[in-house]
Order: sequence, then C-alpha cells, then structure tokens
Amino acid sequence: MLRIALAQINPTVGDLAGNAQRIVEFSRRAKKAEADVVLFPEMALTGYPPEDLLFEPLFLAKTDGTVRRLLKSIPKGLAVVVGTPAGKKGMLHNSAFVMHNGKLRARYNKWFLPNYGVFDEQRYFQEGEKPGLLDLGSVRVGLTICEDVWRPKGPGLAAAEAGASLLLNLSASPYHAGKLKERLNVLRKKAMECGTAIAYCNMVGGQDELVYDGGSLVMDKRGNTLALAPSFEENLLVTDLELPNARGRAADISIPITKTERSTIAPTIAPPLDWTREIYSALLMGTKDYVRKNGFNKVVIGISGGIDSALVAALAVDALGKENVVGVSMPSRFNSSETKSDAEKMATRLGVDFLTVDIEQTVQAFIKTLAPLFVGRAADVTEENLQSRVRGTLLMALSNKFGWLVLTTGNKSEISAGYFTLYGDSVGGFAVIKDVPKTMVYELARWRNSQEKDPLIPESIITRAPSAELRPHQKDQDTLPPYDVLDAIIAHHVGENHGLAEIVKEGIEPEVAAKTLRTIDAMEYKRRQAPLGVKITPRAFGRDRRMPITNRFRPYDS
Repeated sequence: MLRIALAQINPTVGDLAGNAQRIVEFSRRAKKAEADVVLFPEMALTGYPPEDLLFEPLFLAKTDGTVRRLLKSIPKGLAVVVGTPAGKKGMLHNSAFVMHNGKLRARYNKWFLPNYGVFDEQRYFQEGEKPGLLDLGSVRVGLTICEDVWRPKGPGLAAAEAGASLLLNLSASPYHAGKLKERLNVLRKKAMECGTAIAYCNMVGGQDELVYDGGSLVMDKRGNTLALAPSFEENLLVTDLELPNARGRAADISIPITKTERSTIAPTIAPPLDWTREIYSALLMGTKDYVRKNGFNKVVIGISGGIDSALVAALAVDALGKENVVGVSMPSRFNSSETKSDAEKMATRLGVDFLTVDIEQTVQAFIKTLAPLFVGRAADVTEENLQSRVRGTLLMALSNKFGWLVLTTGNKSEISAGYFTLYGDSVGGFAVIKDVPKTMVYELARWRNSQEKDPLIPESIITRAPSAELRPHQKDQDTLPPYDVLDAIIAHHVGENHGLAEIVKEGIEPEVAAKTLRTIDAMEYKRRQAPLGVKITPRAFGRDRRMPITNRFRPYDS
C-alpha cells in the first residue's frame, strides 16, 4: 500500500524563494499525513511557463541554488518529486527531481516537448531519452511530465515494460472550457495502454493569460478515477493505492519506504463544476492572480450600464472584494438615461466606490481643436471614437494617480471584429473577458444572477439591445451580424481554422460569412495592441493564434 500525496500548488513565475517555501510547506503537510511520496506540478519551482527567463544564466544559476537549499529543507523520510528546469543554456531540460533525506536521488528529463497552441518548449529544452524508473519500497514507478502522457507509447510505456505499476505525472496543463473531461480521456487511454495506475498532479493558478485549473487525480490501471482534487484552488490530495510488488532485479534507484501502522484514507472525489461555473471560476482565478501577482491592490472599471462592463465589475468584486474595485461612469450626450441609471444601480448593488465624470465638454474641446483641420468634412467615426479615447485617457489618469489597474471590458466577439476603439476602450492593463464570446457573456451574467436571492446585474442591462452609444440610436447590430451568427463564425474560423466554404456549409449566408472573415483578419493590427486577458476557449487570440499583420492572403475572396 503506497500513500501518495499530490500537491496542487499555485506558484508564481520567477518567485524562486516563494515557490520553494510553498513546496516545503506542502511537503510538511504530506509528511504529517504520513504520505510515502509527494508529487508537485511541472516546473513548480520556477512557475510555468518561465519563457525567456530560461535564456538568463543568472536565473538558471539561482534555480540551481534554490534546488540545493530545498534539499536541506524538505522533511526526512518522504520522497519529494519536484518539477524544475535543469542544465545549462543549450543543454537545458524540463525535469523532475526526486529528493529524499536531503539528497537528490533521481532526475528524469521530459521526452515529448509540445510546440503548438500556447506551448513553445522546443525553443528552450532538449528532449529526454531515458525513461524515469525507480523503486519506492517494493513498488516500481515511472516518472513522466505532462505531454509524455498525451502521446502514445513514449516514457510511460517504456517504464511499464520495465515493470512499473504506477506512473507519476507532473503537469502544467492550461485550462480551457471542457479541459478536465478531455484530460480524463487522455489519462484513461494512457492507463489502459500501459496497464498502470496514474498519479497526476496539475498546477493551479493564473499566469498572464493562462489559467491552470488543478484537477489532480489518481486513476487505476483500468482508467477508473479513484481520487480527484477540486478545480481552481490549492489542494493536497492524499490517496492510498494498493500496488503489486516489483518483480525481478531492483531498479537502479531505490528509495526505502518505512512500513508503519496507519489508518486508511477514504478516497476524495471533488464534484465536477457545471459548464458556466467552471468558466466563471477560471475568469475569477485569472483576474485575481494577475492583479495580485503583479503587485496591484485596486482596479478601476468604466461602468457604462452595458452587459460587458457589468459582468467585468461583478467578476472583479468576486475576485478582489468590493473595497478593491472602483467604478467610473463617463457619460456623453449620447448615453441614455436608462444606461446611466443602470450603471449607478450596478455599482450600488456591488457596493463599490462609484465616480461620475461627464465627458461632453472634453469631447467638444477636442472637436473644436480639430475643426480647422476638418473643414468641409462631415462628422463620422472620427468624432465617435473621440468619446472612447477621452474615456480611456481618464481611466489611465486615475490609474497613474492612484496606482489602480484598469480592467478593460471588451469581449471576444467585439475584439474579433475590431468593434472597439484603439487607444479608447482598449486602453487598460488586463482584459478580463477578452476570450469570452458575447453570447457567453449573457450566459455568465444570468448564471451570476442565479447565485443571489436578488439579481446582482439589473435585468434591464441583460435585456437591452447592446450599443456603444457613440451616436444617436446606435445598436451593435447596425454594424455586426447578430451575435449568435458572429460567434458561430468566430468559433469556426478562429477556433477551428475553417475557411469560407466550411462555414457556409453550416448554414451561414455566404455574404455574411465572407464579410465577417474579411473583418476578422483585417483587425489583427488592433488586437496586437490590446491588453492580454484570460484564455477560456480552446483557441484564443495571442499565444494560440499568431497571424501576420502585413498579409495579402485572402482565402475568402477566391
């Protein structure tokens, strides 16, 4: 009987001392729980992904020094498996270190280096060549890291063929909606392919646009989940697993396990989150960690009375507390009394500080200044965008003066179609719902209201036709297709790389599809200048989708 602890921790990239302290704390908790081995996530010591910090010799040297200090601090009598980069520039590996009684007993180097989507590991690491194999007492285990279990065969099967009955997997697997189900299927296939149990430890927390959702688990060789940690929170999952004794010659590395009398632990399986709660939780964690890990105390949001700013404000309060959120209303002549009233209602229901700054005089001052240059030209989008740019300037002035981080409120549908003002409503430090399609914005708003006895977001905000309110009687659908159609096109084109013909087959009118594709691709230059935000779809703008701005390829014109 092997007692396994999975330490699902939230490290911060570059915080070597802080991450090491977290490893020590969770190791002590595992020791107190009488675990035989405790497993930490991939790159837990440095945080993941450290990106081009891995090209810094000083960073690598300090990482090595932290490993040596960590060896002296972990409790005796416990095998501790920690993810860290190891080696020197040009010969660097994504590694797992096995520590025991103050010594480094084993090192395994990751075999399969992902180089797709958000991953860029071949830029930094060399591939490993040998399976990680060791005996924990009488049980033979194989070491693997993240991608090693996502592909067939590889180090997992090699370890199983060498007698391993358990695979340990250190992971930093980023979240997108539905990822836990996908992960369970992958691990189930690997367990059945290798005929081994799997102990899988995933990272949790936000790192720039990425969120790690945890969901660490233990699975038997038939693919049955025996224990599952909760998502979106730190957790120490401790599980007893009955495994066969290793046969034949002992592995090259053997760590003794002291047999002690201990009561068995009842397996823990965290209940799954429903779809909307899962996405909301990811947005919460991504926002909270970005704000806190970057040293901000408060955030400021332009609350317009529209659905997007209402959702962002609710998320900010849930993530940071109402005392750390400031709302600002910045009406012009085109803002209706209804939206101005709803903005105030929203702030009151949230309990946040609420400021009102009328921008009409400022906008008119800009128009007057520009009038001599615009003689003979009718008012157009130029004057509309001046309103948005004044608002952006005011929010950044508050940010500079008080040290508040500006949260932008644009959603994925608008950002895809370029339906935002550069240097206006795109101004800010973090775009909370950047990867949330407009139709999902409404779903999240309704779900958040369902969690309260009295709705948090006024019903009029949810039911009113969306408008930028930059000219009289303006509606989003004056310019954009209906949001359900737009979001379907985005899902196909951005999410699946589908072209015009494939999208038309889904029942979307050819003219609408072609115009929308043309718009999406033309707006890359605007997206490139927008702030990063939480990734919650399988393919987000930014790290996932890197398109050239100067680009004459026009597949939708053929």
